[in-house]
Amino acid sequence: MEANISEIRHVTSKIAHSSERSKVPRGHFVVQLNENPQDCEISAKSLEDTISLISHSGTHMKEKPYACDTCSKAFRKSHDLKTHVRIHTKEKPYVCEVCRQAFTQNSSLKTHLLIHYKEKPYSCEICSKTFFQRSKLTSHLRVHTKEKPYSCDVCSKAFAKSDYLKSHLLTHSQEKHYCCNVCGKAFTLGSNFNRHILIHTKEKPHICEVCSKAFAHRNSLKYHLLTHSKEKPHACEVCSKAFAHRNSLKSHLLTHSKEKPHICEICGKAFTKRGNLLVHLRLHTKEKPYSCDVCSKAFSDSGCFKRHLSIHS
Repeated sequence: MEANISEIRHVTSKIAHSSERSKVPRGHFVVQLNENPQDCEISAKSLEDTISLISHSGTHMKEKPYACDTCSKAFRKSHDLKTHVRIHTKEKPYVCEVCRQAFTQNSSLKTHLLIHYKEKPYSCEICSKTFFQRSKLTSHLRVHTKEKPYSCDVCSKAFAKSDYLKSHLLTHSQEKHYCCNVCGKAFTLGSNFNRHILIHTKEKPHICEVCSKAFAHRNSLKYHLLTHSKEKPHACEVCSKAFAHRNSLKSHLLTHSKEKPHICEICGKAFTKRGNLLVHLRLHTKEKPYSCDVCSKAFSDSGCFKRHLSIHS
């Protein structure tokens, strides 16, 4: 408690002497300390208690006094810095007693435990889908509302999730920190780099429990499972053709509009599907990622590669 009070005084002092002082009403903290749970006079946000109020008030100042010695990232609260440092130290003090998986934050462990209990307390009132976390439900609801609250300051493109915006912003920086040691190809996103590595390792860790077919990517397995259920929940409103995957429906809709949004920056050729553009680009780059294990012949697209394999079988 004494540590909390010390930090509160520190934050309050920082606000009082910061350039944001003009935004804080005179006597704001003194008055609030002597009253019941309050609303913040700056943002009108309702707080449960005085400590929460003063801690929240720190978000109205731009100053971040707690800096990481490793990467210089700064934080408003010492607790946030302490949690961040674990990224560098790899420390994971919160361990699941069921499966021994470890986490950097207690909140992450609590969320993980719901997986073992199979408990999903948050339910969507529209489609009845259930979730482990309230935040997951909030994100899911945007599927129905079409809300995209996270907007890019560079190109104004909007996203439903903050993670999507963060990944998108990297496309503007042109920085590619993830480089493949095998072929030298570089990537902006770590997720794309991880997917690429599987091309070289031939690893397929995601296995279908129905037919034992293996996949390199979890999403590929997820889509594959729909072939067993025969479920096609996504129907075209124009011709009523149904699809197992939402992306397949989106691609199909372009056949009605004749729209070809994916354009090659080298020769200007346009395509309905992004996948077709990626295959086309290999004509320019000479990339052939599909290699035959029998004769070592390489191919630029998976279709030609599969047809070639039938020669050996």
